[in-house]
Amino acid sequence: MSLIETSTGRPRPFSGVIDQLAGRPAEKLYLGEVVEAFGDRAFGPVMFFFALVNMLPWPPGGTTLTGAPLLIFSMELAWGRDSLWLPGWAERASIHRATFRRLSRRQIKSVRWTESVSRPRLYFLTSRLGQGLVGLACVLLSDILVLPVWGGNLLPAVAIGFFSLGVMQRDGIAVLVGWLLTAASVAVLFLAWKLIVASASAGWSWISGLAG
Repeated sequence: MSLIETSTGRPRPFSGVIDQLAGRPAEKLYLGEVVEAFGDRAFGPVMFFFALVNMLPWPPGGTTLTGAPLLIFSMELAWGRDSLWLPGWAERASIHRATFRRLSRRQIKSVRWTESVSRPRLYFLTSRLGQGLVGLACVLLSDILVLPVWGGNLLPAVAIGFFSLGVMQRDGIAVLVGWLLTAASVAVLFLAWKLIVASASAGWSWISGLAG
């Protein structure tokens, strides 16, 4: 029996798999172990897992590393793969299990609440075509995540979290929320870029004035 099944053969909740992964005695938790634990359901849960990790307050550049796996997974989902594939180097990526336990304790209540309110609905949004579109959106969001912008990880990570929840639970409402948050993320990125350009232009004008 795998971690994704209970003794009755029914799928185990995402939170239950997280608890079991946290409770294993080995010192390190490997990415390949996480993917194996979720089995055929891996796309949604593994992406949801990394979305939660990326919601944490990382220092500038931290999400460059934690967002990279999401970029790989998103590309596979957009491509229409039925199962999640990882290169060998990615499977060997690891964190200390004590760190994982600490992170999971911070998020587990929110995860359990999310599981309790989500359910299969609006199936067309999680169809094969729907999941492909979700994958493309997550590629864009993952690209934003890997940018070394302080505080820029939260909104894209939350959007990926809702997309992943929708894929995992076949919940079209969660997917709709993901699309709304994707639009918001793009709008914030556009405004931030405009602000940077305007600031750089003003700074250059000031320096040119001093030189003149």
